[in-house]
Amino acid sequence: MTKINAADAGLKVIESWGVHNIYGLPGGSFDSTMNALHNRKDTIKYIQVRHEEVGALAAVGEAKVTGKIGVTFGSAGPGAVHLLNGLYDAQWDHVPVLALVGQVPTSAMNTNYFQEMNENPMFADVSVYNRTVMTAEQLPAVIDDAIAQAYAKNGVAVVTIPKDLGWQEIEDNYVSRAGNFQKPILPEPPAEKIAEAAKLLTDAKHPLIYIGTGARGARDEVIALSEKLHAPIMTSALGKGVVPDSYKANMGSAGRVASKPGVEVAGQADAVLFLGSDMPFQAYFIQPNAKYIQVDIDGAKFGRRHYVDVAILADAKKTAQALINAIDQQPETGWYRAALKNKQNWVDWMASFEDDDETPLRVEPVFKQINDMATDDAIFQVDVGNVTINGMRYLKADQRQQFTTSGWYATMGYALPAAIGAQTEYPNRQVWSISGDGGFAMVMQDVLTQVKYQMPIINVILTNESLGFIEAEQDDTQQPHSGVDLIDADYATASAALGATGFEVHTLAELKDAFAKAKDAKGPVVIDVKISDLRPLPVEQLVLDKKTQDPAAVDAFVKKYHAESLIPFRQILEDEEK
Repeated sequence: MTKINAADAGLKVIESWGVHNIYGLPGGSFDSTMNALHNRKDTIKYIQVRHEEVGALAAVGEAKVTGKIGVTFGSAGPGAVHLLNGLYDAQWDHVPVLALVGQVPTSAMNTNYFQEMNENPMFADVSVYNRTVMTAEQLPAVIDDAIAQAYAKNGVAVVTIPKDLGWQEIEDNYVSRAGNFQKPILPEPPAEKIAEAAKLLTDAKHPLIYIGTGARGARDEVIALSEKLHAPIMTSALGKGVVPDSYKANMGSAGRVASKPGVEVAGQADAVLFLGSDMPFQAYFIQPNAKYIQVDIDGAKFGRRHYVDVAILADAKKTAQALINAIDQQPETGWYRAALKNKQNWVDWMASFEDDDETPLRVEPVFKQINDMATDDAIFQVDVGNVTINGMRYLKADQRQQFTTSGWYATMGYALPAAIGAQTEYPNRQVWSISGDGGFAMVMQDVLTQVKYQMPIINVILTNESLGFIEAEQDDTQQPHSGVDLIDADYATASAALGATGFEVHTLAELKDAFAKAKDAKGPVVIDVKISDLRPLPVEQLVLDKKTQDPAAVDAFVKKYHAESLIPFRQILEDEEK
């Protein structure tokens, strides 16, 4: 029988599950697996990052755009600890990730050896599977089980490998379970539940469809149901792109990372079909007495965000189709017409700033340049902060574009690493990393990774010299600004010094010139745009309606945010429901 090093056998298992890439930074405790990566360099691609957090987030970024498991690693001690931020992002956004963790040799374990840690407890909270390999022979089997568990539970699997075990020879006879693994058959919606839901939706005066990432693949069904009910659609941040942003009835989302029409229809809805989402802020935006239909494949989520009138344990796509079949065509209502007019008013308002040449620049001209340059299958990896708000509002995910961010865990520094993961798996697709200056500065050293592998990632930095999202929170609680000011830096020149093509932008003309030149650049591009620190319009606390709000406060709000052309939804709805 042929012999093989245990670490090589483990990598063969990873490859059998269709994994093409692995992200990490070597350390002494990981030497045996690094040797295996060298041996198998023709069958799996190793991406050397400059920080293990970046490696973990790159694996997450790959997993979010592919739906397949991402793989990362870190050495014992510091390397293992650095993985946690990325692994928690995977846990909270429910994507499968495998983390391989180095450990000191078995002979040195439990002796307070150099860099030795009891690593299993550290990963207990973040993982769905967490094991330390005990013998060389079991290493491929443990990795096999870890991947299966990560897929089955949409979470993080951690395998800790003592250094000496990876070197040991074992029989090369392990048969991976990958060929037998099957995704579960998602449940069909019960007919009686569909009938109950259909009655609630057709009896409602203000029905609303709220979709999340669980509705991916159901674009046609969601649109058809919307048109049959004449109900507007809302989407969670993680569900952006399920329905085209430009679709007339797509209102956007609710919360701070939201749109005006999204917040306003959420507050007026009297029946909500909550389809494949666990959006945590429902209680703040949906009326407590609204009829509520929740559809999910995880029954533990029922009623977690709102009282549920009808709970349907079923696949979102199947449920949407069943409702289409069960519902007669409903007449167009003033509610539906008002929602569409409100959406168009919002779109027109946003577009009115696209060619604004004031300095410092507004964000709208920047996103216009991005959208104009973006391909139909572009991948947008968006960081956390005000950039998330602006990305949700202005980026167009209409064709096959994909949008991801750190949704629930909301870690700054997400975009650049996630872009590395996306570009590694999709070298022929256009990939964007869009960050604020706060998030970019946390991980900018890994521009080097983009340079090393000549990744044509377009990194856009919105530099406002502030942690603007937190600055707004301090304003809302009437605090003095504390710890939110950032000093400016020439990120373009710094990135050029790292080997990228850099552009520093202050004016509209410079912005257009930078994007024109970026089209022809080779390798990574960094476009540092110096923008205004104007807070994104706070749609969660609109002050626009002089009939129901203090007129002086409305005037001040409108002046501050240049919101003269925005119409209160109450006014539009009253006009349409006369």
